[in-house]
Amino acid sequence: MATALAEITVKPLSDALGAEILGVDLSQPVDAATMKAIEDAWHEHLFIVFRGQDISNDDQVRFCSYFGDLEEVRTGKFANEDMKHTMMITNVTDTGLQTALENGDMWFHSDQCYYEYPCKASTLYAIEIPSVGGNTLFANCYTAWETLPTELREKLDGLKGHHIYDYAGNPMKRGDNINPDSPQYFHPVARTHPATGRKALYVNRLMTDYIDGLPEDESAEILEQLFAHGEQKEFVYEHVWQVGDFVMWDNRCSMHARTDFDPAERRMMRRITVKGEAVV
Repeated sequence: MATALAEITVKPLSDALGAEILGVDLSQPVDAATMKAIEDAWHEHLFIVFRGQDISNDDQVRFCSYFGDLEEVRTGKFANEDMKHTMMITNVTDTGLQTALENGDMWFHSDQCYYEYPCKASTLYAIEIPSVGGNTLFANCYTAWETLPTELREKLDGLKGHHIYDYAGNPMKRGDNINPDSPQYFHPVARTHPATGRKALYVNRLMTDYIDGLPEDESAEILEQLFAHGEQKEFVYEHVWQVGDFVMWDNRCSMHARTDFDPAERRMMRRITVKGEAVV
């Protein structure tokens, strides 16, 4: 039976984006009205966190399934056929699950923007964290688009960016020799959110390599301007992890990056994503 909660408490985390949701135990089923309130807070704040959670993989699956069908892990073979939606974001190699190895900092990006249907929601549950670093930065792409000069918005509106991700060769920072067979796709430079109707800047430093329809030099110059603009500190919330944090961000109107940490220390996050719709 769902746990009935009269109301939730939403605590904003920064002027840029982000909110903490209080009063919810995600180890238990949550009623539909409360889930709708959580979804509304997510749409408003782009990033939400539930602190101090003690949840299983099944609990995470249950919560994510409210928002849509779950995305299967697309890289490598499944280490566990019963957990095809679960990836461990970790530098630990003995998890028994599909993993993405990580050390160091990672440039800003939007998950799966190199596919036709990028995921709409990404979630992480913090199991182990380093003593310092390994923080995640989240940028508000609504604000990034809306604060661009009018002339530039008018120039870019309707154009598409080419996204490509060489996971094997350059997983953390863009390299000079990207495998041309890497997954890639064109999406609007400004995408419209299906729930809010707002436009968000949809290019990122790690995965967007050119704007279709512009000369190469002009494309490179404008992209660098857009990257620098979207990554400004006033648009960014930096999440300092605690064990037991469960977070979800809206991949359609935000981008994220990760700070460096000591590779000798363990960092382990459980990741499940929700399938998205066509980008418009």
